[in-house]
Amino acid sequence: MSKLRFAAFGAGFWARFQLSAWREVPGAECVALCDVDRSKAERLARELGIAGVHDDPERCLREVKPDFADVITSRATHVPCVELAARHGIPVIVQKPMADSVEQAEALVRSCREKRVPLFVHENWRWQAPIRALKRALDARRIGTPFRARIRMVSGFPVFKNQPYLKNERQFLIADMGIHLLDTARFLFGEAESLYCQMSRVHHDIQGEDVAIVVLKSEGGVAVTCEMGFAENHLEVDRFPETFILVEGSSGSLELASDFWLRETTQDGTHARRCPPPRYAWADPSYDVVHASMVPCNEHLCRAIRGEAPGETTGEDNLRTLRLVFAAYESAAGDRVVALRRE
Repeated sequence: MSKLRFAAFGAGFWARFQLSAWREVPGAECVALCDVDRSKAERLARELGIAGVHDDPERCLREVKPDFADVITSRATHVPCVELAARHGIPVIVQKPMADSVEQAEALVRSCREKRVPLFVHENWRWQAPIRALKRALDARRIGTPFRARIRMVSGFPVFKNQPYLKNERQFLIADMGIHLLDTARFLFGEAESLYCQMSRVHHDIQGEDVAIVVLKSEGGVAVTCEMGFAENHLEVDRFPETFILVEGSSGSLELASDFWLRETTQDGTHARRCPPPRYAWADPSYDVVHASMVPCNEHLCRAIRGEAPGETTGEDNLRTLRLVFAAYESAAGDRVVALRRE
């Protein structure tokens, strides 16, 4: 089977890891790298052995005619990049959040649907090995019917050191990292019917929020608390970027704890096993479990673009996650519970 040829837009911090993850996927090959800063694209292309370098996205798509485009750019450029690929009839993958508002995202999804252009969001968090293991254990129903859960990613990690531009985002934590936790909540427990959010700012030199808590009520009756934070307050135990999850069910509990330990407790006792991520030489040890999750995510997206599997994180699906993000901001602004609509 021939490889899918793709063009990547963006040569910034995340592009190096995203493109390295693609190199682990036998069915795809990056044949062109495009960035408005051509020197950045040239440096990364040399490092990763990518033949084509461009600084004009329109010309890149016109000349290369790739099988798909992977948009690894900053948030503000997601919409125009996806729209460009759609005009060329090229399937497109975009980073989260796909747009700066629900209305923009809805228009983007609608436009791609009308043009029959597949749109996917690179939502890799749910593809982490320990989270997939917890999902399998949850689906086995040995703990009975879930009724309460907590998903936690609170860290003292200096996130602004590698991504200083995040300081200027007026909607930071929930839109940048919390979106992953909210998507994980959907992945594990289904759609939410309402949510309540509180958020605050600890850093004095940033525009947006760096601490937040979101409480979801799922349509299945599970109360899910998502705790998130980048307060950089020298936490005694910092396992960034591990996600800790506790699920209580009618017949037991599941806990994804530090160092990837998954514990299942029922009337038969507690059974524990480690579910560590694979290790890749190109991954930054500070982001290891997240970088490793890019590989199965990309493998799945490759199969979805080929039509061999239904996509998990299509534009339509991720739109539901994005609605949770903006409902959280609405809730915090009005200090009220927000009811969610289904479409």
